[in-house]
Amino acid sequence: MLFSLQVFFLRIYMTIFKAVTAILPVKWPKMFEGTDSSLELCRYMAQQGHKKIFIVTDAVLNQLGLLDKMKAELDQLGLPYEVFDGVEPDPTVAQIEAGYQALAKAGCDAILTVGGGSSIDAAKMIGARAKNNKPVVKMAGLFRVFWGILPLYAVPTTAGTGSEVTIAAVVSDPEQQRKLPVMDLKLMPTAAALDGALMTGLPPHITAATGMDALTHAVESYISRNAMKKTDPHALEAVRLIMDNLETAVADGSNLQARQNMARASHVAGIAFTQAGVGYVHAIAHNFGALYHVPHGLANAIVMPHVLDYSKSHCAHRLADLARASKTGPANASDAQLADAFIARIRAMNETFGIPSQLDKLRAEDLDRIASAALSEARFTYAVPRYLDHQSCKALVGQMLVA
Repeated sequence: MLFSLQVFFLRIYMTIFKAVTAILPVKWPKMFEGTDSSLELCRYMAQQGHKKIFIVTDAVLNQLGLLDKMKAELDQLGLPYEVFDGVEPDPTVAQIEAGYQALAKAGCDAILTVGGGSSIDAAKMIGARAKNNKPVVKMAGLFRVFWGILPLYAVPTTAGTGSEVTIAAVVSDPEQQRKLPVMDLKLMPTAAALDGALMTGLPPHITAATGMDALTHAVESYISRNAMKKTDPHALEAVRLIMDNLETAVADGSNLQARQNMARASHVAGIAFTQAGVGYVHAIAHNFGALYHVPHGLANAIVMPHVLDYSKSHCAHRLADLARASKTGPANASDAQLADAFIARIRAMNETFGIPSQLDKLRAEDLDRIASAALSEARFTYAVPRYLDHQSCKALVGQMLVA
């Protein structure tokens, strides 16, 4: 009875939240798409009157020379830059502070970030730290980046996070073993480039995990109670593109068309979940990342089938839409049958990519903690189709224990 009352009031709250979300003035970045669009972005930056660019990336990409063409373009344009390659997966509060100190010392007034979601998130928070005189932990939560960020230009090198079109960033706090989500309209980049040519060297396992991350964004945003007419086409396009291209991109990383299509899929999935939100897959996956340092895309891929199985009784028609969009299951099947077929296809994709259905690092003694943290994250943020109570969440996470 108490849980039913909680769900009732949460539904009312999320209905109001949806109405507010629908009218938020999201300013989308100017986009450049296609081979060498990253160089177009450099030329656009040069037209904006910046004095010096702070390039945020990771050491591996820098050493591999993935930034060389962009650096050469900036040199030719006469636009000075400083490179900070101290970003690691799941960027920490300390890394953000180190980046900010390097930016301030170099006297940069704009940021170019080249990399995956970690680099883009780090760049957002370095830019926020530069404009707001308070530590990162004070900006965690909703709409606390009061003074905005420095002009930010993003070039994603993975097709997964969609961070170039999100109003969110996630920072790790290792001391407290937690992740700090920061959400604010002001975190949106100024402009971005989807350059599939930069993704051709991505290893198969990373291509698979980041692609499943994008699929999670599309699926969770589509089955969310906060889904809207303006978000549905983006989610459907993302699912269709991922189902058509991810296996090709994993099997043949040099396939430029598949890479560009996956970049597009990640992008439109990002647009969808920026407005419609995500759900329990992300809430649980965030805790796998915080406790066990599991890469976010991999965690999402493991968790997604379990959450969809639990949720399908309340969103079978929406999962059926996704099945039809991706040509999954018989055309004359019922919604319930198509929902099952869609979930089965996700499981089959995981198996093809070598992604397990259980997490070997998961410990039974952590189940209560993970359930509590996941429910706390989701409660007033995600308009999930079917709510979990503590015991149900604990049992669901327990399905991912290795026997």
